[in-house]
Amino acid sequence: MQSAVKEAVSADDQALPAPALLEVDGVTLRYVTPTSVVTATWRVSFSCAAGERLVLLGPSGCGKSSLLKAIGGFLQPTEGELRLDGREIRRPGLDRMIVFQEFDQLLPWKTVAGNIAFPLEEARHWRKAEIAARTSQAIAKVGLAGFADAYPHQLSGGMKQRVAIARALASEPTILLMDEPFAALDALTRRKMQEELLRLCEEARITLLFITHSIEEAILIGHRIVLLSPHPGRVKAVMGTQAARATPEAARLLQDQITHLLFTEKFDQGAGI
Repeated sequence: MQSAVKEAVSADDQALPAPALLEVDGVTLRYVTPTSVVTATWRVSFSCAAGERLVLLGPSGCGKSSLLKAIGGFLQPTEGELRLDGREIRRPGLDRMIVFQEFDQLLPWKTVAGNIAFPLEEARHWRKAEIAARTSQAIAKVGLAGFADAYPHQLSGGMKQRVAIARALASEPTILLMDEPFAALDALTRRKMQEELLRLCEEARITLLFITHSIEEAILIGHRIVLLSPHPGRVKAVMGTQAARATPEAARLLQDQITHLLFTEKFDQGAGI
């Protein structure tokens, strides 16, 4: 059974479309503090194809969020290069929208519609009528029709995250970046949001880079998983998930393999499972 799953996972990886949309090429990220230099990631390389859902999985402190911020254009690599659609990433842009874990990412003085429209208005790329249309469409996509005039304090945690997702989707980004967006939700709401995200990705053919430290969530969300080692973050393995989602037994097997890798010191940059 284990051999069959490995072969199927390898086939999943080989079937992915090319060329890559997002390329992370030998990226090292360092922070300078008053007393030391902290290395967050070390020569990390992976790619994400158009329409793919790629998950970064690893323990706290492995550089997942740092990588997401760098892809978002908020951090510059110390070493290596980040490319989106063949162009080097040097600054933030509406082609990369980020959804964070925190519920307070919404502006409390703006309505649901106002929060979604805000980045579009600030970009000054669209006329008012198009902004209104994009906002309305985004609200409908995340199932919040009827709540356009509600304020954040009137919404549940799950609804706030739907607003954050709608705000990210309104600009039709090339890639959607999500940093543990459901971690603070209760178990039932989290599962519902995971299912809604998968539906949105399928309907809109969204390219997704998703961060989590939950093995179960990684298998559910991702077409592939990039497993990162503890600090500093390095690529331990890259694996497909299609075979693992076929049966509960296959899912448990992949979970066991990932757990084993997380607790071993040896790593192999770019290895496959």
